Amino acid sequence: MARLAVASLVGTAVEFYDFFIYGTAAALVLGPLFFPTFSPLAGTLAAFGTFAVGFLARPLGSIVFGHIGDRYGRRPVLFVSLLLTGCATVAVGCVPAYGSIGVAAPLLLLTLRFLQGLGLGGEWGGAVLLTAEHAPAHRRALWASFPQIGPAVGFLLANGVMLGLSAGLSDAEFRSWGWRVPFWVAGVLAAAGLLLRSSLAETPQFEELSATGRRASAPLAEVARGHWRLVLLTAGALAVGYAIFYTVSTWALAYGTERLGVSSTVMLTCVMAAVAIKGAATPFVALLADRWGRRPLCLAGCAAAALWMFPLVGLLHTGRPLLMFLGFLGALLAFITMFAVVAAYLPELYEPRVRCTGAAVGYNLAGVLGGALTPLVATALSEGRSGPPWGVAAYLTLLALLSLGCFALLPETMPERSGAVEGAPA
Repeated sequence: MARLAVASLVGTAVEFYDFFIYGTAAALVLGPLFFPTFSPLAGTLAAFGTFAVGFLARPLGSIVFGHIGDRYGRRPVLFVSLLLTGCATVAVGCVPAYGSIGVAAPLLLLTLRFLQGLGLGGEWGGAVLLTAEHAPAHRRALWASFPQIGPAVGFLLANGVMLGLSAGLSDAEFRSWGWRVPFWVAGVLAAAGLLLRSSLAETPQFEELSATGRRASAPLAEVARGHWRLVLLTAGALAVGYAIFYTVSTWALAYGTERLGVSSTVMLTCVMAAVAIKGAATPFVALLADRWGRRPLCLAGCAAAALWMFPLVGLLHTGRPLLMFLGFLGALLAFITMFAVVAAYLPELYEPRVRCTGAAVGYNLAGVLGGALTPLVATALSEGRSGPPWGVAAYLTLLALLSLGCFALLPETMPERSGAVEGAPA
């Protein structure tokens, strides 16, 4: 289990490194470089628009790779998704700016961001099922939480590289070529991740499905026919988690640097410190889920998020590093109270024959609702206001209440509590 967990964590960290490095670049440099004819606000919105395309591609990736995972195994998904995301990320670092090739530059950026999202849409389902389906039932939340640490590691890697470059280079050098280096590093990381995953075994539950001839012939059709309500509820339930994370990691960077005049180095340091604590807390929250159940932790995380969004915006608007860090930390601890648990929760909600498709589609639809739209909505709501952008806080609070209602409608799945036969439909 330790070897499987580490392999899942490393691969997921590499995938999310690729995804996050784009978000950081979108907040800091992509607007002026690829949309120079736009106003500063419109350029930021356009950069976040290309950022959102990655989220729109993720549900499609979950459908494509979910079909592979349910028909041919969880293991192939881990290789193809990582290879696709890694190649697309390296290519982003090679795209000439608008000044060199004109409108082709943002179009290429858009295409490569779509491919990034396509690969990441398949990664989560494969990595989570690899650990969840190998893990003993009484420790499933713990072991399945390791892929959920991957996003924190990927974020720290991405922003650590970006922070080092922005601090070590002049502003002109960073905007000319320095921002491209983190994208090129993705190629080395992807190769390391593929090597680590090469020795992984297929999961016992998929082997059993293959041996008994019970693999789904059309997983998406089965999910749409028999689990559509579950997919919609899980998408709504997880939407606030995405919104919180990308408010902190993407919109707050742009708001702090452009509106508050805080240096990008200070903003990145505050966010990275909060993300590091969030990542370290993940397995401990998962242990609580193995003890008390999945649903109570998710409900608690949503309630905490609803209560913290106004303090978050108020603390951010101060522009003071310590207060901003505390705001980010409170939001991310609410986030991880939910997301440390869902790696075990979502697979348990679906029967094994359609688990890769169902869990991944619900998870990635939430990314569209919460991750793709939030930087755009938050930027629009905060424009032209001299005081704290309370509209952003209100938007996030309403989203938290929506997610709270969706979690309230989902059942408990912890084996000792649910009393159901493991692997049965929820």
